[in-house]
Amino acid sequence: MIDTEQILASARKTIQSESDSIAALAQYIDNDFVAIAQLVFNTNARVIVTGIGKSALIAAKIVATLNSTGTPSQFLHAAEAIHGDLGMVQPGDVVICISKSGNSPEIKVLAPLLKRFGNVLVGMTANKSSFLAQESDYVLHAYVEAEACPLNLAPTNSTTAQLVMGDALAISLMELRGFTAEDFAKYHPGGALGKKLLLRVGDMLDETHRPEVAPTTAIKEAIHEISAKRLGVTAVIENGKLVGIITDGDIRRMLNDRDNIAGVTAADVMTRNPKTVASHDMVVDAFNTMENHSITQLMVVDGGVYKGVLHIHDILKEGVI
Repeated sequence: MIDTEQILASARKTIQSESDSIAALAQYIDNDFVAIAQLVFNTNARVIVTGIGKSALIAAKIVATLNSTGTPSQFLHAAEAIHGDLGMVQPGDVVICISKSGNSPEIKVLAPLLKRFGNVLVGMTANKSSFLAQESDYVLHAYVEAEACPLNLAPTNSTTAQLVMGDALAISLMELRGFTAEDFAKYHPGGALGKKLLLRVGDMLDETHRPEVAPTTAIKEAIHEISAKRLGVTAVIENGKLVGIITDGDIRRMLNDRDNIAGVTAADVMTRNPKTVASHDMVVDAFNTMENHSITQLMVVDGGVYKGVLHIHDILKEGVI
């Protein structure tokens, strides 16, 4: 029989162990960390991150984070490095070598080669007395007292500490660069995140299906215009200016209040001073406006000129939210 309490206790113990290790890591942020961040920032150096085993996996993730936050980086597997891939290391690159022990055979071969190339070598290790630490120009001390593994063998706390140390460096560089949401969007153009940060109203506006009537238009014709354009709304335009809108809801309320619609015009039914948005506005901001006012459409107006209708369904279909 499966002991659910034992499983829960084990999981919670692991999370607490890793949490404690990360909390203790802050005390190891020192002058070497500052010097590394300043070096990469001031020289616009490319960062090469390398490691072996589980540390190689962490290195790849750190590279991804650095690249996405404005620091050009590349992953180098330590084992492949000594079999030809060292060619990717260029003069001026800062190389971060990750190893918990700092004494693995591949690291002992690789570190002197990197120093011979003249590159700045940064060792990320739990052992400041290790071969890697001694060979490095700077050390990122990712120390943990023990692994979360009950055998103290499987890399758990140590790899989490390495990842967090890499994140700390990436975010420090990001802030030094004054990296903005717009900058972030440049590196994340795909998917919902990119659309949320980049997509503007004009990018998704269909100006060929632009419902509009005049204030004097008979309400029956206005209903036809709403149905034909399939947006649940029509703009009411007078002398080239937007003076109101008529929605499906306005039509329903009118029919509830009137037995006879003969002689009723758009002006009699329309809602004046509707909410508007400009083509250059962000789609996510337009969506927030709809949410805040419990509406499903916004009139798009540029410089007083009616351009079309943005519907909440278009935003949801685009995957922005």
